[in-house]
Amino acid sequence: MEYLTFEQWQNVVNINRTGSFLCAQQAIRLMKAQSPQGGRIINNGAISAHMPRPNSAPYTATKHAITGLTKSISLDGRKYNIACGQIDIGIAQTEMTAPMAKGVLQANGEIAIEPPMDVNHVADAVVHMAALPLSTNVQFMTLMATKMPFVDRG
Repeated sequence: MEYLTFEQWQNVVNINRTGSFLCAQQAIRLMKAQSPQGGRIINNGAISAHMPRPNSAPYTATKHAITGLTKSISLDGRKYNIACGQIDIGIAQTEMTAPMAKGVLQANGEIAIEPPMDVNHVADAVVHMAALPLSTNVQFMTLMATKMPFVDRG
C-alpha cells in the first residue's frame, strides 16, 4: 500500500474540499445579495466517492465531503432560490488521465484498463445542468464511459 505524507494529504484536502467550500461560500454570498436572489452551484464530485480505487483515501474522503457540501447547500440554499447539484465524473480523456488507459490497480489486485470518455461530453452535461430553470435541479449526475469498471469495482 502506498502511503502519502501529511503534506500530500493536506494538499488534496485543501484543493478538493477547502477550495470547493470557499468557492461555494463566495458564490452564495453573491447569489443572496443580488436581486432577485438565486443561482446555481454545480460541484465537481467523483465516482470515487461511491466506489473508491485502492490507495485513494485522501481523494475519496474529500469527494465524500463534496457530496455532503452539495446536500447542505441544496437544503440551506432553498430559501434564497439557490440550486445546487453535483456531477460525478468517471475518466474524461485529458493529459492527467492518460495513464489510466494503460491500466489502473483494481480492488481485486488486478490491473485493468479504464476507458475514458470524451471530455466534451462532460462539458455538455454541465451546460445541461446549468441551463435548467432554478425551479429544477439535477441533484446528482454520474457520467462515465460505458465500459468503465465502476459498478464492478470492489
